[in-house]
Amino acid sequence: MNRYLALQKIVELGSFTKAAEALGYTQSSVSQMIASLEEDLAIRLLTRSRTGVRLTLEGAELYPFIERSIYQYNAMLEKANEIKGLETGIIRVGTISSITCHWMPDLIKGFQKIYPHVQFLFHQGDYTLIPEWINTGAIDFGFVNPGAVTGLHTIPIKDGEMLAVLPKNHPSAQKASIPIQELTQRPFILLEEGHYSEALNAFHDANLEPDIKYTIHDDYAIMTMVEAGLGVSILAELVLRRTNYDIVCLPIDPPVYRSLAVACKDPDSLPIASKRFIEYLQEHRDELP
Repeated sequence: MNRYLALQKIVELGSFTKAAEALGYTQSSVSQMIASLEEDLAIRLLTRSRTGVRLTLEGAELYPFIERSIYQYNAMLEKANEIKGLETGIIRVGTISSITCHWMPDLIKGFQKIYPHVQFLFHQGDYTLIPEWINTGAIDFGFVNPGAVTGLHTIPIKDGEMLAVLPKNHPSAQKASIPIQELTQRPFILLEEGHYSEALNAFHDANLEPDIKYTIHDDYAIMTMVEAGLGVSILAELVLRRTNYDIVCLPIDPPVYRSLAVACKDPDSLPIASKRFIEYLQEHRDELP
């Protein structure tokens, strides 16, 4: 298993030297582990170049199976800890930026008062990547819109409003709300959320089509572009809290909402640390913004 862990760290960091430093090994011992693994598998896994180390084509095909083996190994260790009465482990969770910024800090702070030795590993993605990571075993669970996933177990957490994001000089900036059709009259900056988009669904429900000029995978970059007058957008009210951008955020008529849920393959087969965190999340969801 140490050989698998070494390979994972090399792929993550793109360097034998950096992987050895991160794992506390010498570079020669890491090289020997990979050579031994390649010899056992009779497959060359890695190739070196001036830009770093990367998987070979054969290695890339095999790597998802190695990742799943590491996941199962860690799950086994956590189960052993549970049997011994220990509350340790690693929680691997897929999140979106608004949750990472506005939910997770307080949740982690409260959770670690109870379980101080639990570690968190975040994968920030979207409504396409997070379900994929759950299915491959890269994460234990993730936050998604339940309408964006199929074949996974979902636990509803909270609904939140989506707001129109306008530059300060927009004609409707002083209004109490903005009709959704007005958002089709300016260039629209779409948040890239994978195959599912609450904003696009809202337009299509109203038989409207926005004038999409830019598609960006970062809420804060969108706020910067709106501030610069490059267009309008629709973002979650949650991510619009505690920002200092010179923009206007208005309710939409009719209102647009998003639902958030926790998704996983099977709640009963989750590692114990992730089970406890989801239980804690459910107990405190009314406190979440």
